[in-house]
Amino acid sequence: MVDDNPVQAATRKAILTFSGNQVSVATNAQEALTLLENSDFAKNINLIITDHLMPHMNGPQFVARLRVQLPNVPVLVLSGLPDAEAEYDGMNILYRLKPLDPEELIGLAQSLPTSALGRTA
Repeated sequence: MVDDNPVQAATRKAILTFSGNQVSVATNAQEALTLLENSDFAKNINLIITDHLMPHMNGPQFVARLRVQLPNVPVLVLSGLPDAEAEYDGMNILYRLKPLDPEELIGLAQSLPTSALGRTA
């Protein structure tokens, strides 16, 4: 999970951990990309959840760079901006508006890694 807001990151991590998921949190996009350079770490990633608005590197910039390292990993982008979804055209992501209901977050975390989103087969 990538989110520069510590309260939102901690809340989502608690929700997902409570539902049985293992969650790693990066406080910015560059930190996440650095973590993902470790192939042992990256091979265990089933889903990336990222915020749209972040300092230094926004969501579309992060996803574009992420796709170089992990072209097939499912990505869930969360944003409070309904018009920002168009910025991800062609990036094979799922876009949801915040706030996201905890049950929906859990459901997406369970279904996206096994869905066709981001998977080649």
